[in-house]
Amino acid sequence: MRFESWCNFAKSESASSLKRMKLNIAVPLVRIGDIEIAEFPFLLAPMEDVSDPPFRALCKKYGADLMYTEFISSEGLIRDAVKSRAKLDIFEYERPIGIQIFGSEIDSMRQAAAITEEAKPDIVDINYGCPVKKVACRGAGAGILQDIPKMVSMTKEIVDTCTLPVTVKTRLGWDEQSKHIVDVAERLQDVGIKAISIHGRTRAQMYKGQADWSLIAAVKNNPRMHIPVFGNGDIDSPQKAMEYRSRYGVDGIMIGRASIGTPWVFREMKHYMATGEILPPPGMIERVDVAREHFEKSIEWKGDRLGVVEMRRHYANYFKGLRDFKQHRLELVTMDEVEAIRTKLTELESLPFELA
Repeated sequence: MRFESWCNFAKSESASSLKRMKLNIAVPLVRIGDIEIAEFPFLLAPMEDVSDPPFRALCKKYGADLMYTEFISSEGLIRDAVKSRAKLDIFEYERPIGIQIFGSEIDSMRQAAAITEEAKPDIVDINYGCPVKKVACRGAGAGILQDIPKMVSMTKEIVDTCTLPVTVKTRLGWDEQSKHIVDVAERLQDVGIKAISIHGRTRAQMYKGQADWSLIAAVKNNPRMHIPVFGNGDIDSPQKAMEYRSRYGVDGIMIGRASIGTPWVFREMKHYMATGEILPPPGMIERVDVAREHFEKSIEWKGDRLGVVEMRRHYANYFKGLRDFKQHRLELVTMDEVEAIRTKLTELESLPFELA
């Protein structure tokens, strides 16, 4: 889309949104089963080693309408593995919240779904989209896209097991020759899923190239589809979120990598949708506050040692692009004591906010 065209589109879209607000026109909310989400929801994607409770708390604070946990191994759950069980932790303030499971064996997935329901989420989600080798090449995640009949059978077993709404996250297909998502989405709907999130790449692409949303739109435009269709892939700015909402007609957008280090992206996108205005980037004090809250929740949930270590990878993201920040980052990632880190974060509040 040319810049001039995009500007005109953005103004008209924002004006329409504001007009609805002024006229107090009731806009139907997107529903997953009996759960009302939002008029146009923004979802936090399930991301391994990212979408844990401390990070989800920040995304919720900044406006995420629906969040999913990190994906959880079905084999780990049925074998009562400590790490897998820990990922079932959810909190009331997170609702609505979905727990995502993955696996290659139908019986294990059925058992894992039953265990997941005991944690009392609002939604049980199935991962049919993870492209990483250790998952996909064992027939789980995106690997099941090579066996669509099994995918449909597995989904039916999980739907029949669960009393909660079941949703799916998947990709366009295994490779360029097998992009059957329009048919697959319809078949999954027919066995009972209540929503589908689609990443606009194949498994073969991993995260390379540009996400193709045209097939996501084709799923949404299929006259037989009546469940919500959420798009995912390459949405990294409020402007692009607005453009893709209009161009592809999806029911909502799932945000993944764009939220890492910038949980305020949900606030920025929702504000732009409502007003057409681009918010200024957070200043130093807000960035420190976010890093501090993430740190405190990490040590609360994981314990001091693990919380300190796993927080280290996040500092660079929260302070990305700041001038002369390298030395401060090196100090943060080498500190082992909780109080020393707290003191350092307080010290950072007085630094000038200057982008490199």
